[in-house]
Amino acid sequence: MAAAAALLGRAAGLGLGLGLGLVTAAGGRRLLRCGTGAGLRERGTGTLLDGAVVCRAGGAAERCLSRGTSSIQRPKRPLTAYFRFVMDNRPAFREKNPEASNTELIKKLAGAWKELPASQKQVYEEARKTDWKRYGEQMAAYKAQLTPAQAAALKEERRKQLAKRRSIRAKRELNLLGKPKRARSGFNIFLSENFQESEGNSPVAKLKKLFDTWQKMSASQKQPYLQLAEDDKIRYENEMKLWEAKMIELGREDLVRSKKQKLKKKPAETVKQTETAKASSGRGKKAKLKKSEE
Repeated sequence: MAAAAALLGRAAGLGLGLGLGLVTAAGGRRLLRCGTGAGLRERGTGTLLDGAVVCRAGGAAERCLSRGTSSIQRPKRPLTAYFRFVMDNRPAFREKNPEASNTELIKKLAGAWKELPASQKQVYEEARKTDWKRYGEQMAAYKAQLTPAQAAALKEERRKQLAKRRSIRAKRELNLLGKPKRARSGFNIFLSENFQESEGNSPVAKLKKLFDTWQKMSASQKQPYLQLAEDDKIRYENEMKLWEAKMIELGREDLVRSKKQKLKKKPAETVKQTETAKASSGRGKKAKLKKSEE
């Protein structure tokens, strides 16, 4: 499974639409999850082991804890006022727009919600408040019957969810600000060029096949991809310099990399040139020292 983990790492950053992930089952066994499409989600499952729940990595601890060990079903969060409006009006909008796609239908509903008078919105808002109060009482009862270990797991999962949301928001902001895409490795370039035509019944099978092929390729066969990767590193560095200069102008110095980070991401050619310059400088100093000794 270590090889599978390495494959996932090498596939990172590619826009292949792969729903890949590693999960840990009871007993520490590592499992590979795969799927395609943007709609794929980790739902989370739990296994009862010696009276304790072992949650799958990436799953929702709350759902996991509510299965098998909790005598009370975990309360569901109330819908927002907007989603209540959508649920109430979606059938009518679908009937009026039978040919519209789901995306188009949601846009129409969002437009209708924006134009809805405040007095009508208030009806949905009051319903939300009533349900939210009930939800708070139900959650208090639910948490009261959890063991300390389960409560700690619930708190940790919540912390991870909030951290993930912050990370997603930060990535969205960087995309909106036009941050350059990271440089790709030689293997990533090889993978993106050959993935569609690769043999295999699943994304994981295709990935494994291409990884094996890459491993068997000679240095001369890999060279074109490695050269493209080096060129892409230079492209990334040049674009990043321009982007960071723009961020400084906008007063967003917090998005500019530190000097240490820049040194780590130097193109290989620049690093080689620096090392060569240091070596020649060292030889020059040694020669001067020898002359002075003579």
